[in-house]
Amino acid sequence: MKISIFCAACAAILGLQAAAETVVDVDKAGAEKLAISVDVTDPVFKKTLTRNLTLSGAFKVMPNAPIEVTGATGASIVAKGRGKKLAFPTRPGDERARRMQARELSDRLCEIYAGMKGFASAPIAFVNKNGKAGELCTGYADGSDVRRLTRDGKASVGPRWKDARTLFYTGYLNEMPQIFEIDAQTGARKLRWSFRGLTTGAAVSPDAQAVALVLSVHGNPELYVIDPTSSTWRRLTKTPKASEGQPAWSPDGKKIVYVSDETRRQHLYIVDVASKATRRITSQGTQNVDPDWGADGRIAYVSKRAGGRQIAVMDPSAGDRTARLVTKPGNWEHPTWARDGRHLAAESDGVLYLIDTEEGGDAPRQLFKIAGRAITPSWSK
Repeated sequence: MKISIFCAACAAILGLQAAAETVVDVDKAGAEKLAISVDVTDPVFKKTLTRNLTLSGAFKVMPNAPIEVTGATGASIVAKGRGKKLAFPTRPGDERARRMQARELSDRLCEIYAGMKGFASAPIAFVNKNGKAGELCTGYADGSDVRRLTRDGKASVGPRWKDARTLFYTGYLNEMPQIFEIDAQTGARKLRWSFRGLTTGAAVSPDAQAVALVLSVHGNPELYVIDPTSSTWRRLTKTPKASEGQPAWSPDGKKIVYVSDETRRQHLYIVDVASKATRRITSQGTQNVDPDWGADGRIAYVSKRAGGRQIAVMDPSAGDRTARLVTKPGNWEHPTWARDGRHLAAESDGVLYLIDTEEGGDAPRQLFKIAGRAITPSWSK
C-alpha cells in the first residue's frame, strides 16, 4: 500500500509582521477578478506583489485600474479604490524581507477587497527528491525563497505542519522510519517518536492536542492518536487484513479521514475519534487516496478513474457521487488546501502545481522550478 503524509495545521511562518495598519472601509467591495494597478518604486516588492495578486485568483493587475497601490518600501504602501483605503507600513530590509512584506500585503488586499483569506505568506513544505534521498524544503506559492531544511542524504517523507513554524515529518536518518520535529526557520531538529515497524502520518489536530499516526506496532498499519505532551497513544482502527494510512483531521477535530484497503481497493473512510466508529465515504473510481480536509469542510483527494488520476473535491456528508473533479486526468497526487479554501497545491510527475478549484478558475500553474522532483506538499494554514 502506498502511504504518504500530509500536514494538517497551522499559520504562516518565516514572515515579518508589519506594524499597525490603517483600514478605512467606506462601503463593500465589488465583484471577482478585481482590476488593480501596482505602482511601487521598489522593483522587488512590486514584482512579488504583482505575482501574488495574480495567483490569488481575485485580482487582475493592469494599469490605471479602479484599485491603485502606490508608495515606496520603508514607508507606507497605500491601496485605495472601490470605497476602501489601506495604509500598509513597511520596513527597510533585504530582498527576502521585502518579498515577505509584499506577500503579507497581498494577503491583506485579498481580505479587504475580495473578502477572502490570502495564501501568499503561507509557506509550502515539500520534499525535494534526487535519487533515493529526499530533503525537506519550504517555499512560497510565488516560487521564490525556497529553503532546504535537511541535508541528510537520506529519505524524508510526508511533512506536516505542527504550528506556525514547526513541522513533523518521517525521516530515515537512523535507517528506520521515525517522526522528527524540525523548526522551519532555524533547521533545529529533534526526534519525537520511534516505534517498531512503520511509523508515519503525524497529522496534528486543529487544537494541537493530538497527533494522528499510522503505526504497525501490532502487525498491519493501523491508525492511532498520540498525545504530543505525554506521548500516550490510543488505537482507533483494528482491521487485521487491511492497511490504513494518510490521516487528515476534520476542521472541528472530532473526526479523521484516512485511506484503507479493507475492500482490497483503497478508499476513503472517516473515523470518529471519540467513539472509533468508522464509515466509508468513497465508492467511485478504482482507487481514492491522498485526502486533505479543508477548513470549509470539503475534502480534496485523488481519485483514479478512466483516463488517469484526477483531483476531486467532495462534501463528506453527501458522498463522492456529488464530488467535483477539478483537474483533467493525469498523474495527480497529494493535494493540500491553501487557507483560502479555493486553491490547492498538488503534485504531478514530480512537479508541484497551484490548482484553482473554482469553476472557470485559472489553469494550473507550476509552483517551483528546482532540480529533482518536488513531492508531497503540505501547505501551512
